[in-house]
Amino acid sequence: MISSLFHLARTARVGFVLAREGALALVDPSVLPPLARGLIRVGRLIERREAGTSATRLAAALTRLGPSYVKFGQFLATRPDVVGMKIASDLSALQDRMPPFPMAQARAIIEAAHGRPVEQVFAAFGEPVAAASIAQVHRARLNDGREVAVKVLRPGIRDRFQRDLGAMRFGAELAERRSAEARRLRFTGVVETLARSVTMEMDLRLEAAALSEFAENTKDDADFRVPQPDWQLTA
Repeated sequence: MISSLFHLARTARVGFVLAREGALALVDPSVLPPLARGLIRVGRLIERREAGTSATRLAAALTRLGPSYVKFGQFLATRPDVVGMKIASDLSALQDRMPPFPMAQARAIIEAAHGRPVEQVFAAFGEPVAAASIAQVHRARLNDGREVAVKVLRPGIRDRFQRDLGAMRFGAELAERRSAEARRLRFTGVVETLARSVTMEMDLRLEAAALSEFAENTKDDADFRVPQPDWQLTA
């Protein structure tokens, strides 16, 4: 009961942000049941007057909701069968760029993974050069002089994704119970596919393995240059 109320509250917050940013304007109410059509009309009443074009409204709402929803939007951009060609095209421009988290947290994560101070792992460890929804990248130098890129997961990202995925599952199940169209599109299946994808993406060992496989497959092609993972420093 408590879990359902928690997910209901988080789902309601998602609905509020979508409405506030004007994203509900992208929904065709004619395909919805009467109750949902009424909720759409009510939601449009709180829409910001300065909401952008249809191409930016949904992206703005997902960015405001946070990293999990940015990743969800990028995933939906590959599923025009679910959201339609227009929305998929709009979401394809969604940028997975987030403010970096502090250096102190990045250093603490590295030290926890390797059990020793950052200064013993790297000869030099610099500020982040890029930050996305799941991780950020730092420039560093190893003790043997090699220049490397260090990818560090965001603090607490696994717990946050699990909470947000719980709300997404709740919303998908609710939609499927009330809409034949949602059942046809298998909303719950879409969320579970995203969950599997994100779980794999958050294990950087799997990413390093994929990088190694890509390097092996392209080793005889002069047009490809693939970075080499350092397995002793991959966690």
